[in-house]
Amino acid sequence: MVEIFSFELAKARLRVNRAERSLSRSNELLDQGGGNVAVNLSLCDRIRSEQRRVAEARERLTKLNTIPRY
Repeated sequence: MVEIFSFELAKARLRVNRAERSLSRSNELLDQGGGNVAVNLSLCDRIRSEQRRVAEARERLTKLNTIPRY
């Protein structure tokens, strides 16, 4: 049981890290500029979805951290 919990916790941490890295890459691409309006709109849409993924991943990690361990 403890191994499963540890695995789920590690998986949740990885999910948060991946989502945060993807969000930062999207922001960097938008900051570089040089793109046209369609590219910038696409990047803004990607940033919004990445922000949602980060929030969901953090929420899952928080839920797992609050589960009592026996």
